[in-house]
Amino acid sequence: MTERAILVLDAGTSSTRAILYAADGTVLGHCSRELTQHYPAPGLVEHDADEIWRHSLACAREMVAAAGGAERIAGIGMTNQRETVVAWDRATGAPLARATVWQDRRTADACEALREAGHEGLVQRRTGLLLDPYFSATKMAWLLANEPAVAKAGERLAFGTVESWLAFKLSGAHLSDVSNASRTLLFALDGHDWDPELLALFGVPRAALPGIVGNAGRFAESRPEHLGGAIPITGLAGDQQSATIGQGCLAPGQTKLTLGTGAFVLTNRGTQPPRDPGRLLGTILCEVGGVRHYALEGAVFVAGSLIQWLRDNLNLLDTAAETEALARSVPDNGGVVLLPALSGLGAPYWKPQATATIAGLTFAATRAHVARAALEAVSHQLVDLAEAFAAAGAQWGTLRIDGGLSANDWLAQDLADMTGLAVTRPSDVETTARGAALLAAVGAGLHPDLPAAAAAMIPSGVRFEPRDLGAERSRRLDAWHLLVAQA
Repeated sequence: MTERAILVLDAGTSSTRAILYAADGTVLGHCSRELTQHYPAPGLVEHDADEIWRHSLACAREMVAAAGGAERIAGIGMTNQRETVVAWDRATGAPLARATVWQDRRTADACEALREAGHEGLVQRRTGLLLDPYFSATKMAWLLANEPAVAKAGERLAFGTVESWLAFKLSGAHLSDVSNASRTLLFALDGHDWDPELLALFGVPRAALPGIVGNAGRFAESRPEHLGGAIPITGLAGDQQSATIGQGCLAPGQTKLTLGTGAFVLTNRGTQPPRDPGRLLGTILCEVGGVRHYALEGAVFVAGSLIQWLRDNLNLLDTAAETEALARSVPDNGGVVLLPALSGLGAPYWKPQATATIAGLTFAATRAHVARAALEAVSHQLVDLAEAFAAAGAQWGTLRIDGGLSANDWLAQDLADMTGLAVTRPSDVETTARGAALLAAVGAGLHPDLPAAAAAMIPSGVRFEPRDLGAERSRRLDAWHLLVAQA
């Protein structure tokens, strides 16, 4: 290797990865390790923060070796599962409790109490978000109230989302970027530091929180003992913002859909904060060179994790990939409709107490019908999201899809058919990591700005054109909306 490469750490929900990129976007190496999912009680979802660190470090070391050593890497980009909260002792670097994952619903009652007390209007105006256990602030408050080690840590307490945790372990710096900060309920869309009024509302101490930086720049350096040399951390972004950048959605109106553990739609809204998102979310997309861009977001909590649940919990599948063949093996869903509310319902419904339902089962139903209904549930939620975006003044043109589940051609075509939009998919669907690579390449000086990085580093893809489903579309949506109304 003659040119210096970019190392990306992509700490997702189901796995953590390290990917090595050349300056032209070529993938030079890849390492992935699954993360253990902990479900200690219904509605509770946790990760072992030490496991995230160990697996991330192991993968990073493998990629550094593939690059030929730390001196061959120009910068590190990090992207992460957002909203998940880690609490640790800043003196020892040890976690004080398991990480509370974004899917966790333990603070639903606390959010409802804040809503009933009339605080949601302030929170939404200030942050672009709603009062939902999805976001970080109530997770932090719960840890302070219920985990003795967190409560007793005092000035040693450090809170952070996953990129903050990994940056601390890798470099010793306690920092977060604006895209992740905007998902906590503690940071205003037009702010530059944690909001004092919101900190007081949720009871989160400012001293426990990281410093806030942009998304591309030289933020810290890895300790030499970890990767064999000091490598600068030059890019940081939450996974959905990173995927939006990795899809090249750099102009207002451009929209991407990531089909991973959940399904997340972001539409670029330019440099003005979204002020009337309705039941959608306003969020910071990125800040590069001092210029901040915003996005409108719709978050579906369960997508790929539904397929994983069918495989691991119900044993209906041997592999997630076989859902495509199963869906094609039957002419329709056989009357089976699935509401995938395994972690409540997100946008645009926001029903945190909802639970999953499979309706329409008869003796004629097979696992193929259930698998097809699971894939159809993704499309049904996207139809409702498209209507919500249009009502908020952000009508979609085309839909750029990515993430592991987007490799399913049947689902990609069904999304086109149900939304009536052309759906495009890049040849490399790991756009979350690619977006972090773009940011890190800009931060390391390999490219002058994001448009130049996108032109050099984003590959082409395939396109799915919508077909007319006739009465089948209405039939499916009517059955779907009946389940949503009953949730």
